[in-house]
Amino acid sequence: MTPMLVLTTTSSKEEAEKIAQALLKERLVACVNIIENASSLFWWQGKINTEKESLLFMKTTEGLFPKLEEKLRSLHSYEVPEIIGLPITAVSEPYKKWLEENLKENE
Repeated sequence: MTPMLVLTTTSSKEEAEKIAQALLKERLVACVNIIENASSLFWWQGKINTEKESLLFMKTTEGLFPKLEEKLRSLHSYEVPEIIGLPITAVSEPYKKWLEENLKENE
């Protein structure tokens, strides 16, 4: 089991919480941190945009990433949502054990 951190942004805290709840209920993630009012600057449709977004840090595993991505795309309001998965190369054993116990992979 390789732990993974998945990042996405949403247009609002409400959307972030809706996504977090859905992913938690399906045990595709074990934990979601939401940071409100992140300043995002990005290219979209040929111009630079600036928005306030909510940033989600989701803890899961590489094995669940495909299902998480599919579910996240179905819930997300953006045409091209940010879905970035980063393998976690160092993690404390107690946290890793907790992560394993709280994901769908172990049902």
